[in-house]
Amino acid sequence: MPCHSDVGWQYPSFRLAECLDAAGIAAAIGSVGDAHDNALNALMESAIGLYRWGLIKPGRPWKTFSQMELATAEWTDWYCHRRLHGEVGHVPPAEYETAYYLTSAKPQVTTTT
Repeated sequence: MPCHSDVGWQYPSFRLAECLDAAGIAAAIGSVGDAHDNALNALMESAIGLYRWGLIKPGRPWKTFSQMELATAEWTDWYCHRRLHGEVGHVPPAEYETAYYLTSAKPQVTTTT
């Protein structure tokens, strides 16, 4: 499994490379000015921003790691299963995804004799 990132200062560091290698994770650094990298990074930064400003900042100071870990799990459940998303018909993302896969055309297997 790769760890993909942009070309920020921390990503080409030797320390990070050593940690990734020790965990069996391949480092994959994007190229400068790559539109695909920029689109993926924008999506991730948007989700991280929602998490940071919706949970982390308002909940501080966090007293323990376990407290923040539980709050993160609860926030993630809300984000995926209860948050109404306007771009998908005001239904939670998980519900929309389930409906999509239930109704999408599936290739039919046919046999010939």
